[in-house]
Amino acid sequence: MLSIGKPQINLLEKLCNAMSVSGDEGEVRRIVLEKVKPYADEVKVDALGSVLVRKNGAGKKPLRVLLDAHMDEVGFMIVADDGEGFFQFETVGGIDPRHLAGKQVVVGKDHTVGVIGAKPIHLTTSEERSHTIEVDAMRIDLGPEGKANVGDRATFATKFKIAGPSILSKSIDDRIGVAILIELLKNAPKNIELCLSFSVQEEIGLRGAKVAGYYFEPDLAIAVDSTPARDLPDFDGHENYTYNTKLGLGPAIYMANSSTIDDPRLVKFLEETAIKNKIPYQFRQPGGGGTNAGAIQQSRAGVPVVSVSVPHRYTHSPISVSRVEDWKNTLNLLHTALKNLTHDLVKGRQVNT
Repeated sequence: MLSIGKPQINLLEKLCNAMSVSGDEGEVRRIVLEKVKPYADEVKVDALGSVLVRKNGAGKKPLRVLLDAHMDEVGFMIVADDGEGFFQFETVGGIDPRHLAGKQVVVGKDHTVGVIGAKPIHLTTSEERSHTIEVDAMRIDLGPEGKANVGDRATFATKFKIAGPSILSKSIDDRIGVAILIELLKNAPKNIELCLSFSVQEEIGLRGAKVAGYYFEPDLAIAVDSTPARDLPDFDGHENYTYNTKLGLGPAIYMANSSTIDDPRLVKFLEETAIKNKIPYQFRQPGGGGTNAGAIQQSRAGVPVVSVSVPHRYTHSPISVSRVEDWKNTLNLLHTALKNLTHDLVKGRQVNT
């Protein structure tokens, strides 16, 4: 079994602290390129900016397996300069405006520190306090000497921390998937042709993965992501039994979501692999949200897909919470599954047999 130690944690910290808002993923791309080149047989950056990696397998025609993790994160784009260090912005990706007022951010390639400002509560009317502050009523305040250009990206200034069993950071979605793919490449099994897509622009429409799926033309694909865990207690203090995933229960295997009905053969194979190898796992309950599997599934003549995610709380907010053990168990479920994949699993591509 693979382990999570100081090198893996240091890599995840570096990935999470980088700014890589959709459409400007350069900071994470540079880290990925540095880490994958010593282990890969092919590395390229495609026209959209995704990093595409291939590790050849043994034998005449090994199963071609694509794993995808997206490099981008939600954040902000500067859209206008109001003068005196105030900048209008728009959100990039699905961000709840209730999270924004008073939050510290970093802007641009120099990571200029600023804060998202709004009218103070003392000066608001009761009517204003009854609804969420709109994004267009807020500004990023960089101070009178702060500089930014229209088009610059910004993100939350939260720094990565380990607190006991937990990971606390921005952009766990999906830097934890990126870290998993790098570790799988370092320990690539010989029975498959391992293809990796470190994709761009997932948060604004699964765009990079669609191109990657077309390029690799895989026999099957797995989207490795980080899924929101709805596991908080109910308001009356009782356990919430309507959870979709829970922290601490292991990797979340998808069955269906807004973008995909996952291939039943792959779902069953992952479940049986987890049981046989005593790896904790859970099913992500069907519902909203989607992964890059939805785009890969529809590339070329179609691809059998499944998604596997590390659960985390407070997605797309200034700080998310995940568990180191869930990360480790997701890594090991995927590594064990890859070692046992055969052509027979997807032979004939008949989904309901």
